[in-house]
Amino acid sequence: MTEDPPTDDDYDIEPISTGVAELDKLLHGGYIRGRTYLVQGVSGTGKSLLGQHFLEAGLEAGETVVYIHGEESKADIVLNAAQLSVDIGDAEFLDIGPGTDFFAEDISYDLVETAEVESERFTKDIKEVIESVDPERLLIDPITQLQYVERDEYQYRKRLQSLIRFLRDRQVTTVATRTVSRGVPHGSSYDDFESLSDGVVNLYLDESERRIAVPKHRGLGQADGTHGLEIRDNGIEIYPQTIPDHDDRPFDPTLITTGHETLDSLLGGGIERGAVTFIAGPTGIGKSTTGAQMLSGIAADGRPALGYLFEESIDQFTYRCENLGIPISELRETGQLHLTEVEPLVRSAEEFGQYVVTEVETHDPAAVFIDGLAGYTISLQGDDQRLVRRLHGLTRVLKNHNVATIITDESDALTGFPKATSTNTSYIADNIVFLSYVEVDGELQRAIGVLKKRLGDFDSRFHRFAIESEDGLQITGPFEHVHGIMQGTSHRSE
Repeated sequence: MTEDPPTDDDYDIEPISTGVAELDKLLHGGYIRGRTYLVQGVSGTGKSLLGQHFLEAGLEAGETVVYIHGEESKADIVLNAAQLSVDIGDAEFLDIGPGTDFFAEDISYDLVETAEVESERFTKDIKEVIESVDPERLLIDPITQLQYVERDEYQYRKRLQSLIRFLRDRQVTTVATRTVSRGVPHGSSYDDFESLSDGVVNLYLDESERRIAVPKHRGLGQADGTHGLEIRDNGIEIYPQTIPDHDDRPFDPTLITTGHETLDSLLGGGIERGAVTFIAGPTGIGKSTTGAQMLSGIAADGRPALGYLFEESIDQFTYRCENLGIPISELRETGQLHLTEVEPLVRSAEEFGQYVVTEVETHDPAAVFIDGLAGYTISLQGDDQRLVRRLHGLTRVLKNHNVATIITDESDALTGFPKATSTNTSYIADNIVFLSYVEVDGELQRAIGVLKKRLGDFDSRFHRFAIESEDGLQITGPFEHVHGIMQGTSHRSE
C-alpha cells in the first residue's frame, strides 16, 4: 500500500537562515526546513551566489550540504565563491554536467533514446548522493539541467514532482536555480518548478541595477515589492525598502531656527521638527546654498545635522559655503554637522535609505539635508513612481524620529513656477520654499517665496534675494507692484 505524501501538518515550521540576513527578513524568518525553493533570474543576477550563501550558512551551523552542479566545475565554483568571501569547500559536490569526453566520444544508443538514458543516470546519481550523504541542505544549480534530458515537458514535470517528494520525505531543504531569458517575464515559460516550489525568489538586472523580490513563500509569508541588491566583496547584500513602522510618538510641532532671521520670518518662525521641506527652483538659483544655510543654522543651534550630497563633493560644497560665510568646516570639526557624498549609480535608493536611517539612529540629529532630488532619482533608474514610494517611506521614518528633512529639487523652467515639485512628490512636503529668476524693468533678479506651510502661517509675498560673497544668503523687502512672478511673465502694475 502506498503511503500518502506528507503534508504541512506533518512538519513543524522551523525557519533556517538563507545565509543573507536581509533575505531572512524578507522571508519573515528564512527558508523553512524541509521545503523547496526556486531562485530565478537572468544571467548575472547572482542566483548561484545566493545558493552558495545558503550552503555556507549550513556548513557554519555544522550541517551536511550537497551542491549539485551542471554548468561549472567544482574547482571553478569553489574558486569563484572564495573571491567573494564565500567558503563552501567542505560541501559534497555532484557534477551532472557533461564531461570533456562527451565532445570527443562517439556514443550511440541502439535500444533506447539518449534522453531516457541520461535522465535515468541523473536520477540514480542524485538518489545515491542524497542517501549516502544524508544532507540537510541541497543546492541544484541549475534545475534546468534536468529539463534538458527529458523527452517532453510532461516527463520533466513528473520527474520534478518525484524529486521534490523524495527530498521532502528526507527533510532536505532545497534551493534550485533557474536562468530566465531577458525580456521574458518570470514564470511565463517552464514554470513547473515555480508552481511546485514552496517559495520563489526573483532576481532582476536592469542596466546596472540589481533588484530582488519574493512573490511567494508558503507558511511564513514575505515582504512584498522589490528591494535593492548588490554584489560586493563579501557576496550578496540586500537592502529592503524603507517602510515606516507605526509610531506612537506624540506630535511635536516645535519650531527650529534656520539660523537666518529673514528666512525664519518668511517661514513663520522656522521649520518644524519632523516636517519635510522642499527647496525648489531652476539650476544655479541657489537651492544648495539655501539648504546649506538651513543646515548650518540648525547645527549651530545645538543639535547635530546630517547632509547627503548627490551633486557635488564634500570639498567643493565646503569651499563654496565657506566663501559665503557659512561655517561648514567649524561645524564638522565640532561634530555638529556630518556630511556624506552619495554616488547615485553605486547605491540603490534602498541602500541609501537604510544608510540614512542608521545614521539618524546613531547621531540623533535635528535635521537631514538631501541635496538634490535629481540624484536620488538617478539611483532609482528614473522610475518616478518608485521615487515617490521610496521617498515617502524614508521621510515617514524620519518623521517618526522627529527629524526635519530638507530636500532640494530642480525645476526645468528658468522663470516662473509651473508646478510645486519636479515629480509627483509635493504631497510629501510640509513646506515648499521656491526660488525663481524674475525679469523686472529689463533687469534679471531672484525671487524667494513660500508656496506651502502645512503647520503654520507664513509670509506669502515674493521677496528679493541674492547670494553674496562672505555674506551668504541676503533676503530683502518684497517685490512691490510686480505681478506674474509665478507665471514667469512678471510685470509692474501702477
